[in-house]
Amino acid sequence: MKSAVTTVVTSADAAGRFPTMSDIEAVKGSFDRAPARMAAAEKLASGIDKVTADAVDAIYRNGSYDQANKDKCSRDIHHYLRLINYCLVTGGTGPLDEWGIAGMREVIRAQRLPTAAYIEAFAHIRDRVCVPRDMDQQAATEFKSLLDYLINALS
Repeated sequence: MKSAVTTVVTSADAAGRFPTMSDIEAVKGSFDRAPARMAAAEKLASGIDKVTADAVDAIYRNGSYDQANKDKCSRDIHHYLRLINYCLVTGGTGPLDEWGIAGMREVIRAQRLPTAAYIEAFAHIRDRVCVPRDMDQQAATEFKSLLDYLINALS
């Protein structure tokens, strides 16, 4: 699984060199942000069902999407949020890259689910994060950056 450490080591190994000081600084930065990522992961884990339901209700409320797909969309959004939670814990985008973006994109297409609904849902979640109600600023930044990463990958 791709994490900050494995990314640096793999990159250095592919170049036939030892990690440089800037590589080590990048890993140190990831370790320094670990408490914020863990706080975000804890908050997301404790409210994942509510976050999922709120996002799905928000995007299906206006009638833009077929209600028959609502349960599948809810299932998938919950799955993506779990992957984001894993990313927060590992400090890298590996879980999203390996299990969410390529694979789930194909599932969404095969089931003819509207990708726009997912993008709207994740944007809704990102925009609803409230500092300090939900989490502190640094935790919110870590969480939102992964939501942005996912939104960009699905776009």
